[in-house]
Amino acid sequence: MQLSDFAYELPEELIAQEPPAERDGARMLVLERAAQRFTDRTFRDLPEYLAPGDCLVLNDSRVLPSRLHGHRAEREGAVEVMLIEPVSDDAREWRALVRPGRKLPVGERVVFDDRFAAEITGRGERGERIVRFTGPESVYEALDRLGHMPLPPYIRRQDGARDRERYQTVFAKERGSVAAPTAGLHFTESLMARLAARGVGVHTVTLHVGAGTFLPVKADEIAAHRMHAEWGQVSAEVAQALNAVPGRIVAVGTTSLRLLESAARHDGAIAPFAGDTSLFITPGYGFRAVDVLLTNFHLPRSTLFMLVAAFCGLDTMKRAYAHAVATGYRFYSYGDACLLFRNPE
Repeated sequence: MQLSDFAYELPEELIAQEPPAERDGARMLVLERAAQRFTDRTFRDLPEYLAPGDCLVLNDSRVLPSRLHGHRAEREGAVEVMLIEPVSDDAREWRALVRPGRKLPVGERVVFDDRFAAEITGRGERGERIVRFTGPESVYEALDRLGHMPLPPYIRRQDGARDRERYQTVFAKERGSVAAPTAGLHFTESLMARLAARGVGVHTVTLHVGAGTFLPVKADEIAAHRMHAEWGQVSAEVAQALNAVPGRIVAVGTTSLRLLESAARHDGAIAPFAGDTSLFITPGYGFRAVDVLLTNFHLPRSTLFMLVAAFCGLDTMKRAYAHAVATGYRFYSYGDACLLFRNPE
């Protein structure tokens, strides 16, 4: 398939720049593939579409406030360092994106404040740098004190204090993501209680979202695209529980879906999993584990739009997105939700 197959018109003003006033107050487009039916609802209506015995699978990865602002130690010049992942056992050395990268050679020191600094110790394969941090506190303590939330590039504003809460799910636990698993941003404690009262199960998996999630697809033939790898884990206990679910498995977000499909065997059973996945899901993929997908709206020509096109059909998703554009749904990380039923009810 061609990259142009996944293009659609998206007015820039529909890309959400702020979160909704209430997490579960976002709009939700319900798409039932078998009936080719689109229904406009709100996110707090979600329990009405799930049945006792269904099970939500949440990604409990926690977003790091991974963007740091500093200055060059030996000369003038502002520096931004965005951490991607630790590369040393003591979490003192990290792979990072550094700006302005070309002006910062190996050996350059960057100062963030009088307690925290870093030295560039190496270069990566894709232009990133290896940086080693110094100071009396741990890197994670310094990030909590100095770091900024890594809002995606299509949110054209600086992060604020509100983003510390809202660009994080209420169930976030395992630190490691540099972007939020955004479908989970809509959940509240009260909504979770309503789902439990309805008999809907909940299990968590972990997939740390990497900076590669924002990389554009450049290959005209999508089969030539090299998918970025991200680390994920499905514990043995969760795998066993999911294999015993009497109802449908509902993946909350494309991250949960990719991880579950990476862990699924050919017979559809989910096996324990711990490691990197670079699974690239495009139309024609045979889903093994996931019955229902809850996700946000994704950008044209993105790997995430390719994934939802694989889940419900490219033509169906193009019609759904045309409906969403025409009726003013808000797109991407801080945007509205989409509930996709792949199979006949």
